[in-house]
Formats: sequence, C-alpha cells, structure tokens
Amino acid sequence: MANYKIDASHSEVTFKIKHLMISTVTGKFDKFDGNMTTEGDDLTNARITFEADIDSINTNSGQRDTHLKSDDFFAADKFPKLSFSSTNFKIVSESEYVLTGDFTIRDITKTLSLDVEYNGEMVDPYGQTKLGFEINGKINRKDFDLKWSAVTEAGGVVVSDEVKLHLNIQLVKQA
Repeated sequence: MANYKIDASHSEVTFKIKHLMISTVTGKFDKFDGNMTTEGDDLTNARITFEADIDSINTNSGQRDTHLKSDDFFAADKFPKLSFSSTNFKIVSESEYVLTGDFTIRDITKTLSLDVEYNGEMVDPYGQTKLGFEINGKINRKDFDLKWSAVTEAGGVVVSDEVKLHLNIQLVKQA
C-alpha cells in the first residue's frame, strides 16, 4: 500500500465562473489538503480525499471574497470547509481517468465526476517520489445552495450557475 499527500507548494485549486456572461472570473483556494492511498502502482484502486478552507478563497478582490464567504454563498462561519471523498477512480486510457466521489459544500453532498489527466511519476532532487495530475470538472453552484443571484437592468445574469473546476495537483509519497 502506498500513501500520498498533496504537495501544496506545487499544487493549485482554481475555479472559473462567468460574470455578466461576457467575461470569466478566476478564483482559487489558498489553503487545501488531500491524500491518496493506492494498492501498489495501480491507481484504479486509489482512495482520494480532499478539503479546502473556505476562508482561504481568493479572487483578487477582497470585497468579492468577503461576499463569497457570506451566507449568500459559502457561509464560511457555519461551513468552514468543502470536501471530496472518492468512490471510484476508473482508468479510461494510459494517462486518463474519471474520478467520482462525494463532493460537499455547505453540508450538501452530491456525486461529482472529474476528468483526470495523469502526468506521470518523478523522483525529485531530494529523493521524494511525486505524482502529477491535472483535474477538470464542473458543478452547478445552486445545487450546493450557493444561491445569490442578480439580474442587470437589461435582464442579463450577473453570475452564471455553472462553475468550472481546475486543479493541478502534485502528490508526494509518504514514508
């Protein structure tokens, strides 16, 4: 059995959402953690857990970040973390997988499937074994009670319901 932990200094957890349906705002979580346990080299049996601190949300706008932490969105004071726990990690091709699991925001859990590109394994200059992944998916924010909405004078939507998820994750093998 092999255990891996996210190397946060070489990983990023980002999301994108349409604003006014004409541009895209990118945000990220600055504090997150995760683990993967495998049965040897076969990643298809991997068990993966992940969580991010809502208070670490960063969209390069302090006012927007404060709004996102409020009850209109994440309610960070009541629900300080979002989490993911895998239920399946299925191989599609040599470097492509589909990761399925339980994704929780605001104590609402939904099944989420993510496309995973496995970028390989490398031993760093310090002798640590590392694995690299690029992960993509999307959610409907209203499924998780991220409910705030507004309409412009012309009838346009201010914030889309679809949120695109993009993670670049490097895992380091634990001794």
